[in-house]
Amino acid sequence: MSLSFLAFTGILLSVGALRIAELIVSKRRMVESDQSVVAEPWLFPLMATLHTGLIALPLLEVYVAGRPLLFSVALPALAVLAAATALRIWTLSSLGRAWNVRVVPPRPDQIVTTGPYAFIRHPNYLVVILEIAALPLLHSAYLSALGLTALNAFVLFHRIRTEEATLSGVPGWNEAMRDRKRLIPGIF
Repeated sequence: MSLSFLAFTGILLSVGALRIAELIVSKRRMVESDQSVVAEPWLFPLMATLHTGLIALPLLEVYVAGRPLLFSVALPALAVLAAATALRIWTLSSLGRAWNVRVVPPRPDQIVTTGPYAFIRHPNYLVVILEIAALPLLHSAYLSALGLTALNAFVLFHRIRTEEATLSGVPGWNEAMRDRKRLIPGIF
């Protein structure tokens, strides 16, 4: 096994460990919260499967198809991941204890309009889009990048609709987010 494959494996396993930590934090917050979790009987399991696939499929593709490490692809992917990580830190620090992997309606006093939320409604989903597109490309796993990105588009289409339907029932959210696009400031 090459050093690049081992490094790629380490990066993906680290991302997997972070996803598990996110689930633990979210579960703890749900237990502590007086707010109820929005039921997503098929959507949340599909999201969990997608994020599991983000760890397993690129590794499998690189191993089975013998994908090489191409710096011309890996370096731009690394730059995208660095930007996504910076946006994730900014987003999570803006949300504070209101962040959760599940859809949990906030209290009206918990609506966040600062940080990246001053520009778009769903910065954390933008982070996920960037991560899912870029992580497999660190080691030229093109098929994984394409397939996981397509599945993520399907998942986020439904997740954003579910979340916005919930949030629109929170007093003040519609007014606070009226002028903000979902993912790209001023565009979409």
